[in-house]
Amino acid sequence: MKNKPVILVTGGTGYIGSHTVVDLLENNFDVEIIDDLSNSKESVLDAIEQICGKKPGFTQLDLRNELELEKFFAEKKIDAVIHFAASKAVGESVNIPLKYYKNNLLSLINLMEQMKSRSISNLVFSSSCTVYGQPEELPVTETAPILKALSPYGNTKRVGEEIIEDATLSSDLHCISLRYFNPIGAHPSALIGELPLGSPNNLAPLVTQAAIGKRETLSVYGNDYPTPDGTCIRDYIHVCDLASAHVIALKRLLYKESDSQYEVFNIGTGKGSSVMDIINTFEEVNRVQVPYKVIGRRAGDITSVFADTKKANEVLGWKATRDLKEMLESAWNWELQLKKNKVS
Repeated sequence: MKNKPVILVTGGTGYIGSHTVVDLLENNFDVEIIDDLSNSKESVLDAIEQICGKKPGFTQLDLRNELELEKFFAEKKIDAVIHFAASKAVGESVNIPLKYYKNNLLSLINLMEQMKSRSISNLVFSSSCTVYGQPEELPVTETAPILKALSPYGNTKRVGEEIIEDATLSSDLHCISLRYFNPIGAHPSALIGELPLGSPNNLAPLVTQAAIGKRETLSVYGNDYPTPDGTCIRDYIHVCDLASAHVIALKRLLYKESDSQYEVFNIGTGKGSSVMDIINTFEEVNRVQVPYKVIGRRAGDITSVFADTKKANEVLGWKATRDLKEMLESAWNWELQLKKNKVS
């Protein structure tokens, strides 16, 4: 392997993508980003440069555009790909499923066709714990049955994994799918964080926006679930821990350490936290109140899911290092930074 491999990060100006780009640059990789900027801003590139002292390459491109994608690969020498680019809102996917199938699956197929034609054999795929549906046993392991997804978003991740696994059977493609749980928090610099365009779909920015007054209240979707406090339970993971998992997985592929051509790892903390745990911990650590109201359940939400991370810890050599307090403190610092910069 040459000294500085060039890594393509699709969706690299997005939330998880941008934090992973920072980790890649800090690990001495060269990075090229493709992003259509449908849910992110190009200014993220300047923030990455502030953190790392260098800027990744950037091309604004919709992966569904085969001609433009082919042109990109003809002009760039890419050694491996980390694929984030996808529509990702569970609730929205229930309302407009065709958008999700078109965006998430067509973009993956187009990307893999270009990789095959250019003999690029290493892929890290951004998958999701949503492929497990509502697991029959918790914590959920990688060998748990893949149940019917409760949302079109979750189904695109399931089908995406199947597409990739099928492709490894007939080619030299090596892929690691990271099934991760619920990323929250922001980079300690508070220069990058979760910045959804329009109304957020994830819990943490809804909490911080309610706390700072951008929205009147936080909506809690149901308090009648069979959990200790009646609210849904998830495995929340700091986005920087999640970013490091992608870099470790990438190195496993580049150094040819994989046990098989297709591997799957759960990426989480192994601890379940309820919506009320998040609200209470946020208020405690940041000494600020979160106005909230309980409303009806939301379509596509499952009751409880958290990871068994033993395989990631022992085989991949990765472990989450940041706790819930650190996650929520960094999320609030990011929100304060947005206010200071007058970002709405």
